[in-house]
Amino acid sequence: MFLNCPVCGEREISEFACRGEALSTRPDPGREAALALFHDYYYLRDNPAGPLREHWYHSAGCLNWLEVRRDTRTHEILGVGLASECRE
Repeated sequence: MFLNCPVCGEREISEFACRGEALSTRPDPGREAALALFHDYYYLRDNPAGPLREHWYHSAGCLNWLEVRRDTRTHEILGVGLASECRE
């Protein structure tokens, strides 16, 4: 399986580390229930079947974080972009 890194070009998947679902809102650590909110943020995921946005790290390449759109049923890569440039 290959990912098309926007910086390095097409690379084998073994060069990347997957962090998981690309969640848009990180809890505010200053909130009263911050510990519970962070627990839910890190551990409680929907795990949908179908298209999903994920964060991948190009650990053996340019060291950039990527946002990968992937179909979890077929593992088809639907798109790849730099995470810093991607918004919902």
